[in-house]
Amino acid sequence: MEDQKHTYTEAFEELQALVGEIERGDILIDELSAKVKRAHLLIEVCKAKLTETETDVNTLLEKLSGDLQANGKS
Repeated sequence: MEDQKHTYTEAFEELQALVGEIERGDILIDELSAKVKRAHLLIEVCKAKLTETETDVNTLLEKLSGDLQANGKS
């Protein structure tokens, strides 16, 4: 997915801008389908990055917990 190169913040900001355009009715009907598809893609990018971050944090917390228990400092 080409948009995986974007940071979470970039994807989220673009998504917010798209949602704003849609809510204000600033998008021509001819562009609406493409904008909604882009919004869907950006949502998937954000979800993937959040899931990846959650996994990384959980892994690090488990490792830290294991290290503390191994050192007798539970």
